[in-house]
Amino acid sequence: MIEVHTPDPIRYVNEDGQPVQALPGRFTPELLRELHREMLRAREFDRKLITLLRQGRTTFYAQSTGMEATQVGLARSIRPGHDWVWPYYRDHTLGLAMGVPMYELISQCLGTNSDPSRGRQMPHHFASAALKFVSISSSIASQVPPAAGSAMAQKYLGTDEITVCTFGDGATSEGDWHAGMNMAGVAQAPCLFVCENNQWAISTGVRQQTASETIHVKARAYGMPGYYVDGNDIVAVMEVMTHAAAHVRAGDGPALVECLTYRVGSHSNADADAEKHYRTRDEVSAWVGRDPIVRVERLLEHLGHPVSSEERADLIARTHREVDQDVLRAEATGQPDWKIMFEDVYADLPSHLRTQAAALRAEQDGGRA
Repeated sequence: MIEVHTPDPIRYVNEDGQPVQALPGRFTPELLRELHREMLRAREFDRKLITLLRQGRTTFYAQSTGMEATQVGLARSIRPGHDWVWPYYRDHTLGLAMGVPMYELISQCLGTNSDPSRGRQMPHHFASAALKFVSISSSIASQVPPAAGSAMAQKYLGTDEITVCTFGDGATSEGDWHAGMNMAGVAQAPCLFVCENNQWAISTGVRQQTASETIHVKARAYGMPGYYVDGNDIVAVMEVMTHAAAHVRAGDGPALVECLTYRVGSHSNADADAEKHYRTRDEVSAWVGRDPIVRVERLLEHLGHPVSSEERADLIARTHREVDQDVLRAEATGQPDWKIMFEDVYADLPSHLRTQAAALRAEQDGGRA
């Protein structure tokens, strides 16, 4: 039974890969291997995108290394393409696990003609209409009130969809977060709120964000259950998320899940030396020792189905080849033309924009005054 408002994170597997309670029957070696492949693929995608960033082929990227169990576990606990997802800016692992094609994500990061948003959004701020994955925004907690509104609409329409809204621990200090949580609680809207508590909001630690012992206890104030889970234990994440999603889908109102995890890498490329400025190497090393991918490997070894070093190396090599091929394919489509500035917004372009387009066209054609 999944309990609410536990003082310690719910856990099924410890750092050594040893079960601390009986594994649910669905966690067969085959499923655990699938989850391992998804997490490792996302980890290596991170590694390759950082390389692209350093080569100057993209200009912004925010790693999710260390948070793979939280995001893959969430993706496996909802219905991609049916439920609506309002993500935060570190959720590319969630997107990949839901089925966003790697080629689309790379195209968006590079801003090429193959980018579904046609280069209009800053890098790493992708969306997927097919998967109901709403465009990422850099404005902290700005997705929370609209997510509450989305869930209220689902309740009004009587659908069996739910809304999933993710955010980091820093978002819980924003007024938008409290407003959205309160709206969803009052309306008893089918919204699953997920706090990916990675300990740091850029350089501000969680202890400087809140005086409460945990984030999930805040759910009490908004009339919803709060769940606290070890975000590096994918078995626990999937069990708690599945339970919370079922609660929401049954019409019992919203729920908040706090996943305790860690951002191993920098906040973004604008924060390259985190260990020099605001956190210690010892702290990072301690969390690296709680690696969610290694934990699954140790669990599989404990179950008698180890992942061989050859298997691991082959998966890494295949992911690197996939990324390299998708990068070349995306770059071959070229950069978007300036004309897209005037497209896809109005059915009939207003006169003032027609005037601006004509002036820009004349300038591009060399007809400067």
